[in-house]
Amino acid sequence: MDAPDPSAGFEARVRGLSYPVFQLRPQPSLTRIPGASFMEMGAPRGADESVGVVESSVSLNYTLWRHPDDHSDPRNEVELDPGIRQSIDEEPPWGRPAWLIERAQLLKYPMLWEAVRTSWQASPDPERHSLAQQLVDHTNHILRNRFREELGLRDGPSEDDGGWEAKTSAVRDASFTVDGQDRPAVQIDTDPFVYAVGFRVDENVVCTAVVPRDSLPLIDLALVAYD
Repeated sequence: MDAPDPSAGFEARVRGLSYPVFQLRPQPSLTRIPGASFMEMGAPRGADESVGVVESSVSLNYTLWRHPDDHSDPRNEVELDPGIRQSIDEEPPWGRPAWLIERAQLLKYPMLWEAVRTSWQASPDPERHSLAQQLVDHTNHILRNRFREELGLRDGPSEDDGGWEAKTSAVRDASFTVDGQDRPAVQIDTDPFVYAVGFRVDENVVCTAVVPRDSLPLIDLALVAYD
């Protein structure tokens, strides 16, 4: 019951990063879920072979409100298995802290999972870390983890033909609104399940956004600096 809310630590960690992080522009149809997903990769650096961080990324999640004027409107909710709904609503005998109860309730609503990813590389590889390749990587990450049923992917490791994966050949030039200004960007607008767009912040940092197509009419797909 007295377990601390870990999101405060996540928020502090995001603000302590050495590179700028971006988020979807605040709007009535979206609520950023507290916390973030982090990835870091280390490698030996320097004469003493000490390990330093050479790649890092932070991804942000959002609750989507189909009817933002009234969050309690049942039309905002997704269909859930009765067992899952029961586990959300019923308190276990040992209880749960208030923040965990609140976080569990969010499972009733659509989520834009890891919708915005900001990535940093100390020494970007021209091919592996190109803007197009990082947009493809983010797109396939979302497809693989959130659209398995639609793609016909089995649970667990499987050897599929990869025909569902986005490829760099699908990447096209685009424009993306960032902090109220149009920025040169690239997009993937050919996948039936998601739309993806990204821009290069500087030579070491890339930001990409991948959202389900059925969410696009409900949101303003624009970014602002994380605050």
